[in-house]
Amino acid sequence: MGSFMGTQGAFQENLCAYENGNSGTAMTSLFDSLPRANEPLEEGAVILRGFATAEAPALVEEVARITQAAPFRHLVTPGGYTMSVAMTNCGRVGWVSDRTGYRYSPVDPATGASWPAMPEKFLDLAVGAAAGAGFTNYNPDACLVNRYVGGAKLSLHQDRDEKDAWAPIVSVSIGLPAVFLWGGRRRSDPVRRLIVESGDIVVWGGPARFVYHGVAPLKDGQHPLTGEARINLTFRKVF
Repeated sequence: MGSFMGTQGAFQENLCAYENGNSGTAMTSLFDSLPRANEPLEEGAVILRGFATAEAPALVEEVARITQAAPFRHLVTPGGYTMSVAMTNCGRVGWVSDRTGYRYSPVDPATGASWPAMPEKFLDLAVGAAAGAGFTNYNPDACLVNRYVGGAKLSLHQDRDEKDAWAPIVSVSIGLPAVFLWGGRRRSDPVRRLIVESGDIVVWGGPARFVYHGVAPLKDGQHPLTGEARINLTFRKVF
């Protein structure tokens, strides 16, 4: 199965086709240009529908530059499970996982080099989305870049590796739609299944900071920007 960033050439083909108005394999929805209402989830959490739609092509270009320096890789959990989602990072620190545990590292373990700097476009978007959700003065340290292809998923979990327990998580969807899982403070709490589409941003922090969340297995599809993939940018204030 082909995937976004499988080769740099394939990615550039998708981007050029999008910019030329001819995707070749997919068409954007007739509803993409229509405004969509924001969707509050609970206190401290909201989906900003379509917030990043206009910026999506530029964001994908930045992802291509980041992955030239720090390629996508499938991390291994402390329990020895290889994650189906491929990941990389940019920013002051990056989130990593291996048999020794989950943690943030200032360098890429695969190369020993610092992670690529967070692009200004990324930072501006994250700060604007956080403010739109009611969180001012947001200053994320890290952006985890995730690549999903058909069948890839993210099990229910809480983000607890950050020292800042109030600043929001800002999660940007680009490419194929996905089912975002929104639970409660306990893993056993009921889970809502929410469709997130390209350009949607989920923001949660403050009283909602430790809600369990995840992503259901991605369905196969084609998107003019990302081909057979969904790209997710997850911004975090670590320190």
